Amino acid sequence: MKNWLDHIRKPDDTTKLSKKITITIFLFILGIVLGCFAKWLDNLSINDSIWWQHLLGILDLRNIFSEIAIWLFLALAISIYSKTPVWASIRVFFFFLGMCISYHIYTIVFSGFNPKHYMMIWYTLTIISPFLAFLCWYGKGKTGPSILLNILILAIMIQSCFSIGFWYFDLNNILNAILFLATLFLLYQTPKHTLYSFLGALLLAYSFSFIMR
Repeated sequence: MKNWLDHIRKPDDTTKLSKKITITIFLFILGIVLGCFAKWLDNLSINDSIWWQHLLGILDLRNIFSEIAIWLFLALAISIYSKTPVWASIRVFFFFLGMCISYHIYTIVFSGFNPKHYMMIWYTLTIISPFLAFLCWYGKGKTGPSILLNILILAIMIQSCFSIGFWYFDLNNILNAILFLATLFLLYQTPKHTLYSFLGALLLAYSFSFIMR
C-alpha cells in the first residue's frame, strides 16, 4: 500500500520536527483568529458611512466566512502544502479545532447564546478532517488516482462556490469564483491534468444536483 501511495505522490520527510510543530501551532492560532473574525463579522452591523465597513459590505465577507467554501479552500491549501499526508492530517485537524473552539466561545460570550447543534456539524467535520486531508494531499500527485481525487475535490468546490442545477449555473459571489480558480491553481499539474479534472468535476457536480433534486 505504501509503495502504491508513494507512486501517486512521494512524501518529503526531511523537515525538522521542531519546524513541523511550529507550523502546526501557527495554524492552530490562525484557526483561532479566523474563528473569532468570522463570528465578529456575523455580529457586525455594517455602517456604510464608515469606509472600512463599507468595504466589508462590498466584499461581502460576512457571507463568505459563513459559508463552507473558504474553509474547504483553506484546509485544502494546508493539506497540499504540507510535506507529508500525516502532517497534512495533523495540521488541518488543529486548524479546524482552533477555528471551532474560538467561534463557539465567541458566540457564547459575545452573542449570548450557545449554538451547540450548529457547532456539532463543525465538530464532526473537525473529527473527520484528518482523513479528508490525508486524501487531499494525494490530489497533488501526477497519476490517475490523483485525477480522480481532483475531480471529487473540484466537484465539491463547484457545489460550494456556485449555485448549479440541471439547466443553470449561477455565480453566487465573485470571491467564491476566485476561491474556485485558486483551487484549480492549487491542484494544477499540467493543462491536460487540469482539463480532465475540471470536466470530470463539472459532470459530477451536475450529477449531484440531479440526484438531490
